[in-house]
Amino acid sequence: MKNNRMDQPRSDHGVISMRQGEELNVKRLESFIRENVEGLDDSPLEIKQFGMGASNLTYLLQTKKWEAVLRRPPLGPVAPKAHDMAREYKILSMIHPVFPLAPKPYVFSDDQEIIGSPFFIMERRHGIVLDTEFPEHVKPSPELCLRISEEMVDRLVQLHSIDIKETGLESIGRSEGFMERQVLGWIDRYERAKTEDVEGVEELKSWLVSNLPPSPPASLIHYDYKLNNVMFATNDITKMVGVFDWEMTTVGDPLVDLACAMSYWIQADDPEELKRGFGRLPVTVTEGFLSRSEFIRSYARKSGRDLSRMDFYLAFANFKLAVICQQIYYRWKKGQTKDVRFSTFGDFVRTLIFTSREISHGSFS
Repeated sequence: MKNNRMDQPRSDHGVISMRQGEELNVKRLESFIRENVEGLDDSPLEIKQFGMGASNLTYLLQTKKWEAVLRRPPLGPVAPKAHDMAREYKILSMIHPVFPLAPKPYVFSDDQEIIGSPFFIMERRHGIVLDTEFPEHVKPSPELCLRISEEMVDRLVQLHSIDIKETGLESIGRSEGFMERQVLGWIDRYERAKTEDVEGVEELKSWLVSNLPPSPPASLIHYDYKLNNVMFATNDITKMVGVFDWEMTTVGDPLVDLACAMSYWIQADDPEELKRGFGRLPVTVTEGFLSRSEFIRSYARKSGRDLSRMDFYLAFANFKLAVICQQIYYRWKKGQTKDVRFSTFGDFVRTLIFTSREISHGSFS
């Protein structure tokens, strides 16, 4: 394993002290790392936490001349097959050689005596993650925001163009019947995480089951592709240098990957309830960013794919995001997580289900 020396300035934006209740056993973890990862110097291991994200817990590991990132599942019970660290480690091991924007994984462990859960460690990338604001040294302009948007389109097209048979990636999922399994599976997840009745959800579930489109040829899909899951170069914010959070990656319908990206792609004329569902306004409301329809048209032009059934995919994607938020809200309501950010997710779930229904009725863009 190569030494991950820091040959560029550290960019610790979004890094916080470990949250109460989410601390790692530093002594046991350091002992494991020194036995299994090359390149550490003799200085003590320091651990901080990445404050963003609402799913898996992610930590920054540092010594004086070495650094890496650790990922582990969230606290409390998790949905079956969700937050599978072994699977994500395997996927990264296969994807990194053919799509270098995926970070290189170093080591996986299922020994729960170390930090209390399975985990894996991977290389750290340096750069800028855009979420709710631009860094101080970047002055946004319409031209800059357009170039960032097009880079997002280009890398998604690139990912979907990887030959899954030639690279062996076909083995990470079952493409046959993919969308039917996804629709039924996310409906089941919603029912298991349900905390209250939401108006219109039964109608929406029936519509999704009844309107399944024929799927195009399968491709590798990230399935959580969004602006704050990618990183841009510090000296050129229009150049992507990393794509993260591969836990939901599989082989399936590329159009649902595009649609899921659009479920996070907020635009300036969206309703306030949708724009502020995760808290502060995302940067995509800034003048110059592509609208969802412009993003979809750009993807269609660059990929050559038929997007005539995007209404179904967009409705499903918003429902899927609602289920993810509902699972998080369920953990918060049951006291399995104390993170106050999740206390308002119940309202956001209703907003997303309403949005999904509006798309299914053809009255939302």
